[in-house]
Amino acid sequence: MECTVSWTGATGTRSSMGFVAETGSGHVITMDGAPDAAKPENGGANMAPRPMETVLAGTGGCTAYDVVLILKRGRHDVRGCSVKLTSERAETDPKVFTRIHMHFTVTGKGIPATAVERAIAMSHDKYCSASIMLAKTAEITTSFDLIEA
Repeated sequence: MECTVSWTGATGTRSSMGFVAETGSGHVITMDGAPDAAKPENGGANMAPRPMETVLAGTGGCTAYDVVLILKRGRHDVRGCSVKLTSERAETDPKVFTRIHMHFTVTGKGIPATAVERAIAMSHDKYCSASIMLAKTAEITTSFDLIEA
């Protein structure tokens, strides 16, 4: 896996702290730094997600993918899955994630709650590389709602 991240601030864009990531699979992600009122030249212009927001989003995508796949492999009629991630970060550099809560909403027909609980646990404990990596610095907790479709 590879990715090239390029600073766009030198090209005269509106944000002096913008970046473009080009992934090995041929996709592009834009990122921007947070605005800095004290030193605007050191801050972004709020034109794209922050890099750490993309880490959190990627983790959500990784674990939701696992949950859907595990439920489908279990022959459950899963019709929807979302995960809302809320986080806390350290106050000093490096401002790593210290707490992450993942709240899943799974929609389906006749899915037992135990199957959803198992899928989330399997993702958290075995399959989701991103959340397993973040668990080295963050306490990760989970919860879920199961909606009958």
